[in-house]
Amino acid sequence: MPATSDVPVERLAGSVERVTFHSEESGFCVLRTKVKGQRDQVTVIGSAASITPGEYIECIGVWHNDRTHGLQFKANQLKVVPPTTLEGIEKYLGSGMVKGIGPHFAKVLVKAFKEDVFTIIENESDSMLKLPGIGPKRVGKITSAWSEQKAIREIMVFLQSHGVGTARAVRIYKTYGDEAIVKVTENPYRLALDIHGIGFKTADVIAGRLGIAPDSLIRAQAGVRHVLQEMSNDGHCAAPWDVLVEEAAKLLEIPVVILEQAILEEIAEENLVQEDIDGRPCLFLTSLQRAEVGVAASIKRILSGHPPWGAIDTEKALPWVAEKTGLTLSPSQQEAVRLSSTSKAVVITGGPGVGKTTLVNSILLIIRAKQMRVTLCAPTGRAAKRLSESTGLEAKTIHRLLEFDPSSFGFKRGRDNPLETDLLVIDESSMVDVALMNRLLSAVPDTAALMIVGDVDQLPSVGPGSVLFDIIDSGAVPTVRLTEIFRQAATSRIIVNAHRINKGEMPLKPESAELSDFYFIPADTPEEIHEKLLQVVTERIPKRFGFHPVKDVQVLTPMNRGGLGARSLNAELQLKLNEKGEPKVTRFGTTFAPGDKVIQTVNNYDKEVFNGDIGQILEIDQEEGTLLVDYDGRSVEYELGELDEISLAYATSIHKSQGSEYPAVVIPLAMQHYTLLERNLIYTAVTRGKKLVTIIGQPKALAMAVKNRRSTKRLTKLAARIARVLPDKENTR
Repeated sequence: MPATSDVPVERLAGSVERVTFHSEESGFCVLRTKVKGQRDQVTVIGSAASITPGEYIECIGVWHNDRTHGLQFKANQLKVVPPTTLEGIEKYLGSGMVKGIGPHFAKVLVKAFKEDVFTIIENESDSMLKLPGIGPKRVGKITSAWSEQKAIREIMVFLQSHGVGTARAVRIYKTYGDEAIVKVTENPYRLALDIHGIGFKTADVIAGRLGIAPDSLIRAQAGVRHVLQEMSNDGHCAAPWDVLVEEAAKLLEIPVVILEQAILEEIAEENLVQEDIDGRPCLFLTSLQRAEVGVAASIKRILSGHPPWGAIDTEKALPWVAEKTGLTLSPSQQEAVRLSSTSKAVVITGGPGVGKTTLVNSILLIIRAKQMRVTLCAPTGRAAKRLSESTGLEAKTIHRLLEFDPSSFGFKRGRDNPLETDLLVIDESSMVDVALMNRLLSAVPDTAALMIVGDVDQLPSVGPGSVLFDIIDSGAVPTVRLTEIFRQAATSRIIVNAHRINKGEMPLKPESAELSDFYFIPADTPEEIHEKLLQVVTERIPKRFGFHPVKDVQVLTPMNRGGLGARSLNAELQLKLNEKGEPKVTRFGTTFAPGDKVIQTVNNYDKEVFNGDIGQILEIDQEEGTLLVDYDGRSVEYELGELDEISLAYATSIHKSQGSEYPAVVIPLAMQHYTLLERNLIYTAVTRGKKLVTIIGQPKALAMAVKNRRSTKRLTKLAARIARVLPDKENTR
């Protein structure tokens, strides 16, 4: 039938046999439907917040003969009603929408209770206990999942009626519970603050549909806070007042006078704090201002007094350490030992191969010989594991050390319940943002000493602040900067080239045809880089060096978007390296399968997995609606509604790789990345490779990255705060 304006509108009803496509964001769906009186299944195109095989749909629309797909029914209105046939009910329950009921238990329940099965689940759940394989635990799981599903569907319909995608409905329900719709109606802007994955624009659409005026104060306040939050996502702890107003005016398109009033309201409500930085009025999110003040106060407190180990005769201690370790410390390392033994707080910084580990181990040997309690920590699980291996002592992640308590969503360790230690060592400290550093330092006892170890030339933390840089920059904490590359490290091209890049010099090429640990493969275009990268990861590196393409090789790219971005590369590498992984599950626009490499993208304290942790999917249980990921030997379970917390990780952004080391690293570099081509970015990427680094790129892009030191300085006030509370700088080296 031709698609003309005089095509008659018809009603159509039937049961959904298969969901060919459904977008959780827009609601658009393509359904194969069994319609009474039609021999063949009918393709229905429409929009539904949520749709499951077995459900019954009632539609109003028109028939349309599509050139490619044939005859279809285009539904202008599509209403979903629970199925009434036994076959439909079984399909509906077995679809995995209700946790605890998969295909097997759907059959069992429908056989036992026929058409009454929904009533039994909702009102007479104890009746299910009579059935084989169903105990009290499963009944509890089914009934709670059923009521949760009903609430989630209501939220989905509410969101879709206001023109918003429904993918985050599960998360909204988990955050607000049964009051979700009431809370969102009262103030839709709270979604942008409270729900991971929902941005200001989504909340703004709902607010507009609910009748909140574009120039209302509630919108202006939410917009100002959102802009400041976006700046903190870029690492800044504050924004100049005038810049904040300018950016908010661009976003909201409302008069400046309303924005100025909104800022004053936010200050009055203690959501924002106004302070001058270098004489310029700036605004902080209150939490970040308090974190900076807290870090400065903790450093002042730790620095006062004397080291708990008393006086150490370093002239005796140094030969003793050399005998114990069989290593002779260089003059700069010996000087560092002298400084560390007399300081209550010290920073040790330097690049790879300069002997940071040897130095730290020597200091720890001397201090432990004095019967001191030593505590070691690092920001990530991998960094903590490496610290344990290099020192022979237990090291914990910062979150585990501070004993996170899921019930209070806070740490058990802090000012009132400090760590039981005489010396706290923080490794990979360039990764620690200002909020976490504040919590960690507040848990250091007044009597204890502090050693901060890290590479200040790497990228700063993913979270706000540049804490290591600011502590050094304050000039108040004694600092050792190691620069001399040790002889055994100088044989590694990775280490030599990392230091060359850090000095603004181009990396050296291999001198002979012998295997090297550092390669630059030139390519003229992004397409050529792309082609060579896929070949190098999937064929050349595994064949020539014996590295596993999934477990050992990590692609590190400057950006997430674009043809050479993490998203695009992940889809292609997944296809080449894990095409046969089954069963597959698609959520939030990504398909996952057992065997896939994944990365956690937000901190999840309940699961003890944090932003940047990389693991591998072990299994997907469709009966239970769960997915299991292995993180360095620890299994973590996700519900399917939580899969927006993980992404594929065959390729990741360089920023996400901080604190991790991989046997082999492949780095694409193109001129299309030019806004990101900076020295500390390429330096960080190169120093992630343990045994092999391969850069595939345009020579001009590499030269630009090496020469460019205009790394955007983050706006913080921490260095000034530390310098202000500590006027005595005599100890600084």
